[in-house]
Amino acid sequence: MNTTDAKRVLETALICAQQPLPVRDMGVLFNGAVSADTLKLLLEELQDDWTGRGVELVHVASGWRFQSRPQMREFLDRLHPEKPPRYTRATLETLAIIAYRQPVTRGDMEDIRGVTINSLILKQLEDRGWVEVIGHRETVGRPGLYATTRQFLDDLGIESLDQLPAMDTTAGQAAMLGQIEFGLNASADTDVRAAQDPAPQSADSPEDDVFAPANPNLADSTAAILPNA
Repeated sequence: MNTTDAKRVLETALICAQQPLPVRDMGVLFNGAVSADTLKLLLEELQDDWTGRGVELVHVASGWRFQSRPQMREFLDRLHPEKPPRYTRATLETLAIIAYRQPVTRGDMEDIRGVTINSLILKQLEDRGWVEVIGHRETVGRPGLYATTRQFLDDLGIESLDQLPAMDTTAGQAAMLGQIEFGLNASADTDVRAAQDPAPQSADSPEDDVFAPANPNLADSTAAILPNA
């Protein structure tokens, strides 16, 4: 099989796949006759082939997939005018703490945020597949240690946590929460009901405390999330 035919096979499989495809699964397409290194080269060529189009080939945590470019969202949203689910600031800040400080316990998160965290927020994040308990801290009560998942990275469209925005500046803090909300809203249409925020308790802000990327005061409430703060 020549390069053109091999790329056509990969392209077709990736377009038809409902989930990101890892390189090892792509090898099955060729009965193992194409090495992993060769597949990666072909994928890089495919990325170049799609340059300048509304769709791009990206490498996320679970594998490779085609997705629309961010600048196309304005137009695609017109096909689905319903509003995406919104996430309260409490939910986004909790998720950001886990992403940047993992592994962390619920107590760690509460110390950083300075308020009691609604248990339904953590359940929501677990139900969405964005966080999971990966172990327990060897202390009184053996509290669970939370970390983000591959699904979280996939839904953000990134390959690793290193690609999250830097948090070393005020603008970086706002950008981080903005990227998280944008990426998760873009993926949430697969299960809107599961993405609804839990009913807030007195420890967290009321319904009107919904994150808006343009809020100039947002960074003030996220300063404590900074790594090594």
